[in-house]
Amino acid sequence: MPTNVTHSRILGTGHFVPSRVVTNDDLSQWMETTNEWIMERTGIEERRFAVPGVDTTSSMGTEAAKRAMEAAGIEAADVDLILFATLSPDYYFPGPGVQLQQNLGCRTIGAIDIRNQCSGFVYALSIADQYIRNGAAKYALVVGAELHSAGLDLSTRGRNVSVIFGDGAGAVVLGPTQESGRGILSTHLHSQGEHATELALLGPSTREWVPQILERNDPDDVSYFPYMNGNFVFKHAVVRFAEVIEEALQANGYQASDLKLMIPHQANLRISQYIQNKMGLRDDQVFNNIMRYGNTTAASIPIALSEAYAQGRIEPGDLLLFAAFGSGFTWASALMRW
Repeated sequence: MPTNVTHSRILGTGHFVPSRVVTNDDLSQWMETTNEWIMERTGIEERRFAVPGVDTTSSMGTEAAKRAMEAAGIEAADVDLILFATLSPDYYFPGPGVQLQQNLGCRTIGAIDIRNQCSGFVYALSIADQYIRNGAAKYALVVGAELHSAGLDLSTRGRNVSVIFGDGAGAVVLGPTQESGRGILSTHLHSQGEHATELALLGPSTREWVPQILERNDPDDVSYFPYMNGNFVFKHAVVRFAEVIEEALQANGYQASDLKLMIPHQANLRISQYIQNKMGLRDDQVFNNIMRYGNTTAASIPIALSEAYAQGRIEPGDLLLFAAFGSGFTWASALMRW
């Protein structure tokens, strides 16, 4: 039965990935690695890298947004709010939200940049949900886009990180509904900054800016490449993933068996498989596409959602759960009734 309480629901999804496919065998031409080594540790077979001079974070986000808007049946003039999640903006500043506003031809609406890395899309979704619930926006455009490839150490020195990441973008349009039990039921956000440097890119930054790096001219300086303490991150990820998933289910009176589909952040196939087994979920209850795209950070959940919907894996009334963990540390979940 309809109620007077407004919730937000996803009206349309879309995604874009670059045309350049980079396989594990391709990576073995640049670093000492093998397809078997990468597959065993990550489950990744290939990823997409941006085409130089063609693809940017904002351009990929724009294409994904256009497809989501088309699916939702809205025009640029209808959008009331933009939220753009990324750790790899085109510029140090301004952020890509304003570029998206220009590219789409939106009105002079608010554009918020979200810097929560792997959890960025769920954080952005949560913020958009609040705007729609309180009536401050009718249609919100939520985008996650990443261009990792230009900033990776594609040598043997950097292989533990570089084999994991790929480029791409995903987007959703959120709008209001007053159908009881429909839409986003709850979102749950967490952070633990004491572990910030366990998964981070420390430079260049205002602590050590370009002049200092150039003056040092140290070929062994890796501060401007991403760093990840892999085992440490894995151990925390599997705990926080499970916690935030259970938090969302318990908050709404559901069990894991009630889920039609869980779409986790595509960090590592081994993490997803561990969580699936821990929660007793069937293969058809979990959607993974990291095998084809690698870890696209803030873009991974919206890309996976867009693909799952296109494949007919999602129907009206289905209970869906998104969950993410990453740099910060931050972690988050969202439970929704499609």
